Amino acid sequence: MATNLGFEKPIVELKNKINELRSFTEEKEIDLTDEIKKLEKRLQQLELDIYGNLQPWERVQIARHNDRPTTLDYIEHLFTDFLEMHGDRLYGDDAAIVGGIAKYKGTPVTVIGHQRGKDTKENIHRNFGMPHPEGYRKALRLMKQADKFKRPIICFIDTKGAYPGKAAEERGQSEAIARNLLEMAGLSVPVVCIVIGEGGSGGALALGVGNHLHMLENSTYSVISPEGAAALLWKDASLAQKAAETMKITAPDLKKLGVIDEVVREVKGGAHRHTKEQAGAIDEVIERSLSVLSHLSEDDLIEQRYQKYKKIGQYSSVTDTIPIN
Repeated sequence: MATNLGFEKPIVELKNKINELRSFTEEKEIDLTDEIKKLEKRLQQLELDIYGNLQPWERVQIARHNDRPTTLDYIEHLFTDFLEMHGDRLYGDDAAIVGGIAKYKGTPVTVIGHQRGKDTKENIHRNFGMPHPEGYRKALRLMKQADKFKRPIICFIDTKGAYPGKAAEERGQSEAIARNLLEMAGLSVPVVCIVIGEGGSGGALALGVGNHLHMLENSTYSVISPEGAAALLWKDASLAQKAAETMKITAPDLKKLGVIDEVVREVKGGAHRHTKEQAGAIDEVIERSLSVLSHLSEDDLIEQRYQKYKKIGQYSSVTDTIPIN
């Protein structure tokens, strides 16, 4: 059973009340059907009010939920014949990023994504989904292989950020991320990226330079965590909720800003409530993206990717000549 979040307390209390009435009906053989129906109707409205009007900080909580489906969960539901590949051929294998070859509706594809754990032991093994440089180099190796054999690339983004430890920096963390950005921009195959949980900083962007970038409804995508932003801006990490509202890091906000292409609807209450159903919604988006991108030539794919990122944000240029004295 999924762990409930703080803002879900009214829903949980009402569900418990309904269950109590049902148990009472069975034990005492008293007909309370009308009362139960009234409470169920109230529950439906309450869920609509809460889940239909989620605030940024509440979406952050859902994106971080321990039971939220991971890359491997979606691979299991969306692809067949998945063959995981390991290592960057330079240093070692990083379990925080998984990738390999699979078939999507019969078509060979390369699938890559951040991978976090579901419990303490697995999180330690996966480094809590925070990759080292060798993770990004493994991802790049698989991307270049996909480019060579003309396989579309599907990337699942779900990380708090790249690992900031000393060892990662010594092995070239920033260079590895920058190299991925450069190389992904020039790939001649379709690249579809989906933020399925947290999309944190350059650690997320290193798998995020694609032709299409989508986000699950309750995922986040930002240059820094709300806690980090609050600590920098107001010297108080406890103001994370305020930062989340200010930063515009949720899927609806980023869609309005033109950063992402499509918001993927989520199961009521969050993707962790029904992984298979959530995978179905992602399936629809991937299929649409590949259908559109498969008609583009190699040069057009690169150009489309370039134009996509060029138009993000607003900027102005100065054309007047500045006199030199």
